[in-house]
Amino acid sequence: MERGDLLTFMPEGYCVKCKAKKEIIDGVEETMKNGRKAIKGKCPTCGTVMFKILGGKAATVTSAASASEPVKPAATK
Repeated sequence: MERGDLLTFMPEGYCVKCKAKKEIIDGVEETMKNGRKAIKGKCPTCGTVMFKILGGKAATVTSAASASEPVKPAATK
């Protein structure tokens, strides 16, 4: 496969109405209130809304002041 070819990634989720794993169509990536990423879309068979939580959290911005202070090791005698 050449680098110029586009791959369409179809995430797979569980449809509670069909009680089966199916590909999520019209999936849109969202960020939940707790910072985790998820995909929301529809079931290709029945049209029920499907929701799949993805691994990992969204990147958070750290304070520059706390990151700039080095941690000093404890003095030993």
